[in-house]
Amino acid sequence: MLYQSTRGKTAVCASQAIVMGLAPDGGLFVPQEFPQVRPEQFYGLTYPQTAKKILELYLTDYDPDFLESAVQEVYGAGFDGKAGRLCRVRKNTYALELWHGPTRAFKDYALQLMPRLLVKAKENLGVTAATKILAATSGDTGKAALEGYAGLEGIRIAVFYPQEGTSEVQRLQMVTQCGDNVQVYAVRGNFDDAQTAVKQVFADRTLEQQLAEKNETLSSANSINWGRLVPQIVYYFYAYSQLVSSGRVRSGQRISFCVPTGNFGDILAGYYAMRMGLPIKKLICASNQNNVLTDFIRTGVYDTRRAFYKTSSPSMDILVSSNLERLLYHITQDSVQTAQWMHELSEKGVYRIPQDILAEIQQVFACGCADDVQTQQEIRSTWQENGYLSDTHTAVALHTARSAVPEQEPCVVLSTADPYKFPRAVLCAIAGGAPEDEFEAMQLLHEKTGVPIPSCLAKLPKQPVRFSKVLGKEDVRAAALEL
Repeated sequence: MLYQSTRGKTAVCASQAIVMGLAPDGGLFVPQEFPQVRPEQFYGLTYPQTAKKILELYLTDYDPDFLESAVQEVYGAGFDGKAGRLCRVRKNTYALELWHGPTRAFKDYALQLMPRLLVKAKENLGVTAATKILAATSGDTGKAALEGYAGLEGIRIAVFYPQEGTSEVQRLQMVTQCGDNVQVYAVRGNFDDAQTAVKQVFADRTLEQQLAEKNETLSSANSINWGRLVPQIVYYFYAYSQLVSSGRVRSGQRISFCVPTGNFGDILAGYYAMRMGLPIKKLICASNQNNVLTDFIRTGVYDTRRAFYKTSSPSMDILVSSNLERLLYHITQDSVQTAQWMHELSEKGVYRIPQDILAEIQQVFACGCADDVQTQQEIRSTWQENGYLSDTHTAVALHTARSAVPEQEPCVVLSTADPYKFPRAVLCAIAGGAPEDEFEAMQLLHEKTGVPIPSCLAKLPKQPVRFSKVLGKEDVRAAALEL
């Protein structure tokens, strides 16, 4: 299978796409075709078996034996036997709990596997240069990437997060990370500032030459890298298989997935699953108050010239959703037009797609949003009525699913983070208030609900803080060069 840029004709194999991260023309790599499968091919398989079957279809230059050992290692003990766990929340609404990995967020599914894919890709290509990984994060990607890449030979990683733009738990997860090959920086501004600065580093040909002279190359751990997206296709198939196996849906029956969405990567993985043959009725994009994607899906206008809100679901506090570029390319099959829209977004902060393209997107995607008040109400009502405790991001999706999917139809909500990653916000919703200290709130939330606190989060206050440097976005280039 070959991959090409959304903005040009560059064609590479999977190993090259994963090593490079971003195409030379600034575009994102996408597969040139969608492998076709039948859902029943996955019935009865374990999560690692499902992962191997999907990955083999896309990573055709990888040794199948390597893929099998990698998925067994990643999705076994590291997920405590709960990879792809599906829980009924209410009637026909289910939560696909994607946060039972080592950092308690859905990013673990990709970022525990992706380092192995990168190391093997370098081996496949005979690449001996040291790899510098740069990752902008709105919270969860940072820790998952650090955890996955820490200690790997020939790889160094720097994570850039928005100062005061994450929960305290997320921040401490990053700044206490062990490993001699890791670096963490706060960036003044919001996530879009950090992400734009990192993208500019990748587009800097002078820096590329400077690094080449030192036998170093850049790559990305963000979902702009194909290695981040492909593992996320897996859990859509696994969730569907579980519903069929349990008799909750008929084989071949179409169901909807509601996804809390910031950078559009997780929901795009669902689009790939649908294009491969999974019976999906609607992919529902759930936004918080930064509802640029909701507005786009409703109107066809992507406009970032708006207020930016810091919300209780910070991983979704994003105005520039990078992976939307991939969808636009797949819908239009026009790299020139896609590049033009991305240029308009960069220069003017806005672009508009034609009505026929919007209509095609709306055939697959629905949307909705929730502000912080609605998010709190959803956490509270879901706990009181169903005994299910959700984090703020999952609550945004649960709220959106109520109005987007008829009650009698099955809907899987992607639950993207452990509620204890945002203990103050969740406790406020449950109890009407919370102390300022997140770890005090964590203990009170446990006392009130009886839900166990993950040990990896409970011990964070006792871990030494290793990283405290704050950068301006103009300083990210220098940090990349020094890494």
